[in-house]
Amino acid sequence: MASSSLLIGTYTDKLAHVDGKADGILRASYSEGGVGDAVVAAKITNPSWLCVTADGTNVYAVIETVEFDGAPGGGAAAYARDPRTGELTVLNEVPSDGVEPAHIALDPSEKFVLVGNYRTGSVSVFAREADGSLGARVDHVQHEGSSVHEVRQTGPHAHQILFDPKTGLALVPDLGLDAVLFYEFSADGKLSELSELRFSTAPGAGPRHLAFHPNGEYLFLITELDNTMIVLKRDGDGFVQNQIVSTLPADFTGHNQTSEVRVSHSGRFVFGSNRGHDSIAMFRFDEAAGTIELVHVEPSLGEEPRDFIQSPDGAYLLVANQNSDNIVTFAIDEDAANLTHVGTSDAATPVCVVFV
Repeated sequence: MASSSLLIGTYTDKLAHVDGKADGILRASYSEGGVGDAVVAAKITNPSWLCVTADGTNVYAVIETVEFDGAPGGGAAAYARDPRTGELTVLNEVPSDGVEPAHIALDPSEKFVLVGNYRTGSVSVFAREADGSLGARVDHVQHEGSSVHEVRQTGPHAHQILFDPKTGLALVPDLGLDAVLFYEFSADGKLSELSELRFSTAPGAGPRHLAFHPNGEYLFLITELDNTMIVLKRDGDGFVQNQIVSTLPADFTGHNQTSEVRVSHSGRFVFGSNRGHDSIAMFRFDEAAGTIELVHVEPSLGEEPRDFIQSPDGAYLLVANQNSDNIVTFAIDEDAANLTHVGTSDAATPVCVVFV
C-alpha cells in the first residue's frame, strides 16, 4: 500500500497533564513513509482517541472533558467520512456517562460503539444507527475499587476496550484497579463481567493498553506506572502471565510512564512507548517460547510519545509525540532489529494516529 490517509486525535485545551494546541481532529496524507501537512478535519474539544469503521465511512471520537452540555462528564462524537476527499461531517454528539473518556472502540460486528471513561472508571455502550450516528446507550458498567498508588489509583480508571479475536470477549485494562477485566458481550450490546477470568497485575503496575499477537494465543499488556511489558498466554477463555520485562534500559533512573503497545504485522516484534525516557522499546518475540527480549530502544525524537502505529505495508512506524507537536516516521528493519529516522512532520498535540 503506497498511499493512504492518516487521522490524528489531539488535545485542544490546556489541562493538568497537557497543553493542548490543536483545533480538533486532524487529517494528513500519507505515502511511503511521508506524512503530509496536517489540516483540521473536524473542530471538536479534546478528541484524544479515535476509531474508524472497516470501510472508512464513519469515524468516532471521544470528547475528553470533565463537563459536557453543562453536566459532569465527557462525550463521544460520530462523523461521516467522504472516502474521496477525507472530509468529516458531524452526525451527532452524546454524553459518555463518565468523566474524561480516553478510549473508543467498535465491536467486531460494528453494531455498537464502546467508550471507556478514564476518570470515573466505566464503560458505556451505544447502538450504532444505520446512518452511522450514535444511538441509544444500551449499557453502562461501573468499575469499583482502588489500588496502592496514592495519587493515580484512588479509584478505577478504565483505559482501553479491546475485543478478543477468538472468543469475542471485551477486555478492559483498568489502571486504577491493577487488573484487566473480561466481559462477555451479547448480541444486544450488554456487558457481563466474567470475574473468574479477571487478570491482576502486581500492585502499583497500572495496566494501560493491550495488543494481541496475530496468532491470537498471546496478548501483550503494557503497564503505565511500573514501566513493564507483560506477556500473557491464552488459558481457556482467559490468560495467564508468561513473562514480565521492563520497557526501559537498565541504566535509566529518571521518571517515565509508558503509553502504547503494538505488535508488528509479522508478529516478530512488540513495540512499546516510553514517556519521560521518550523512546520506543523494541522487543523480539520468540513465538515458540512465548517470551520477549528487549533488543533496541530508539529515541522518539520528540516529547511524550503518546501513540504510534505501523504503516499498512509494515515498512514504517509513525510516532505521535504529544508535547513536541510532531509525528516522526521510522523505517523498520526487523532483520537488524532497528528503527531508522526518515522524516518528521508537524501536528499539534497529537495523541492518537489511525490509518484509514
